[in-house]
Amino acid sequence: MAKQIKITLTKGLVHTTARQKENVKSLGLHKIGQSVIREDTPVYRGMANKVRHLVTVEEAD
Repeated sequence: MAKQIKITLTKGLVHTTARQKENVKSLGLHKIGQSVIREDTPVYRGMANKVRHLVTVEEAD
């Protein structure tokens, strides 16, 4: 089974750029505190890295 990561939205999107908002939306996040589990691929790692000031990333079980 592939490794997975848990991405949690920790801050709001009020003073962010449109590109950052689209990036968070494409990760599947909508509300503060919401978490999603995604496969640990370079695509998802890169998207989370672009908005690293808004999200937390941790290993999922």
